[in-house]
Amino acid sequence: MCGITGYIGDNKTTDILIDGLRRLEYRGYDSCGIAVVDAKNRLYLKRVSGRVDALDKLVAADPAKGAHSGVGHTRWATHGAPSEDNAHPHTDCSSEVVVVHNGIIENYLDLKDKLLAAGHKFKSETDTEVIPHLIEEKLKSLHVQEKAVRSDMLEPVFFEAFRRAVADLKGSFAIAVVWARCPGMVLAARLHSPLVIGLGKGENFIASDVSAFLKHTKRVVFMNDGEMAAVKKDGVDFYTFQGKKTAREAVTIQWDSTMAEKGGYKHFMLKEIHEQAEAVENTLRGRLLPLGGDILKAEMGLSAEAMKAFSSVQFIACGTAYHAALVGRCLFENFGIPAYADVASEFTDRAKLMAPNTLVMAISQSGETADTLFAVREAKASGAKVLSITNTVGSTLTRESDYVLYTHCGPEIGVASTKAFLGQLAAIYLLGGHFAAVRGRLPGGDARRYAEDLLKIPRLIEETLEKETEIAKVADGFAASEHFLFISRHINYPIALEGALKIKEISYVHAEGYAAGEMKHGPIAIIYKGMPLLAVAPSGRTLELMAGNIEEAKARGAEVIAIVDQASQKTVKASRYIVLPSTDELFTPMLTVIPLQIFAYYVALAKKCDIDKPRNLAKSVTVR
Repeated sequence: MCGITGYIGDNKTTDILIDGLRRLEYRGYDSCGIAVVDAKNRLYLKRVSGRVDALDKLVAADPAKGAHSGVGHTRWATHGAPSEDNAHPHTDCSSEVVVVHNGIIENYLDLKDKLLAAGHKFKSETDTEVIPHLIEEKLKSLHVQEKAVRSDMLEPVFFEAFRRAVADLKGSFAIAVVWARCPGMVLAARLHSPLVIGLGKGENFIASDVSAFLKHTKRVVFMNDGEMAAVKKDGVDFYTFQGKKTAREAVTIQWDSTMAEKGGYKHFMLKEIHEQAEAVENTLRGRLLPLGGDILKAEMGLSAEAMKAFSSVQFIACGTAYHAALVGRCLFENFGIPAYADVASEFTDRAKLMAPNTLVMAISQSGETADTLFAVREAKASGAKVLSITNTVGSTLTRESDYVLYTHCGPEIGVASTKAFLGQLAAIYLLGGHFAAVRGRLPGGDARRYAEDLLKIPRLIEETLEKETEIAKVADGFAASEHFLFISRHINYPIALEGALKIKEISYVHAEGYAAGEMKHGPIAIIYKGMPLLAVAPSGRTLELMAGNIEEAKARGAEVIAIVDQASQKTVKASRYIVLPSTDELFTPMLTVIPLQIFAYYVALAKKCDIDKPRNLAKSVTVR
């Protein structure tokens, strides 16, 4: 997730672009830049590694003259570490075509090889840079050489070159592009990444979301997937990727600027809960099929031979990421691969006792978690290879790891992790599938079924999110409670722990998560009449045992809220049910955690807690 701005009109273009970037900085903040076409049809480009304030100072020291169109970008890195060279906008060889882009170009390596062979020179490590060079190549194929095209033909030629370039791209993208020879038009395209057009009077806007331009206009068109826009100061035309013109109606936004940053949601946490389908989809996209092939080798240097050679897997993490690690342990053990999970702060002695050829998997959203970094260093000192799962390109963890798998979740603003957790789970399931396939644990058709079931999860997440109103009503009924108990078994036991953690983090209430089989070994003593107990009980091998544990809790007065699917609901007897779509037992944690996140959110909302910034907590724990 990054932030795009674009503008065309007679007002001061650089000021509008920078103000828009400042309002989008919550979408990405490791680097930023703007590009505008000046009064002499020259490209004015300024980029910095860092925040928008630094860019503003750079532009103020050397202002553009007479610009009326341009684009800007604030970056959350997905390819290439944060740096000025990797900052957007990116240009072609002629420095006339300039592009900003959100998303992931899956086939960028193939495109880059072809462009290099054609003589193009690249200046960055990003996937985005292939786009301006690709447009340049398409312009050449349309015989745009040495100013030979008549001025009245520049716009249709520019549009066609852009359309042909977009047709060659695979992946997810929101793109805005300017050509110095055609300053009267900014082009945009969208596929699986948000892009919105703002309609003004004598000026028009492009942005990742409406917060970038809401002070100028509230009339907007949300672009559809597979749609392009030709944006001029006096109007905007919309087209399919095949070039067919389409009619679009504008809507009027009622949000204020603060709500717009949150996509109309009351808090970033709720917005990020609703972004989880996209987070999972982005993490899986292009990395899953064929399982056991060369996908991971191409991205992170992890070959099939290396996956076979590791004797066991050791997960290390902290907090919510540790709960993802526990799910990972269950998954790998399910495939017959010895696996262990430890809290990073307690890893010191284990690091000295690991079996030879152990692969350490370190999980950290920020890549800067102090305890995790310390544990990684101890693991490497013991001779282990380290694979990191992180959301942050260029972080310390990535530099100290042998292999890196990025989750593509975008920045997470809410302190209590939600979408980063789902991204971590997606990465673990991705790795688990590949490891199982190369070891013969998922042969042939089983591997394809595993991949196909995993690829359905984003849609099932969306179905689960449709239960929000129902879950909110249940949460409201228990908002006055000061004690909560969460139970489950096997691969959903970590989800019980995560549910308890979430409600503790943002509601400041006492909550416990337990393996349901441990209830009779002590925890059952804390149950009192009316105590809310959330039981995660989807269909699976432990369902009958879970049903028994629930009956034991009910007999002692617990008010049971059961997280079930349609099949398991018939077995479980509870006071209230939250019924989720069905999936294979292995994948249920990616669904069962969502109602617990929503439940915690609405309990905190009823208690009037500061949900995005809970007391005593920080987003990234960088001291031990």
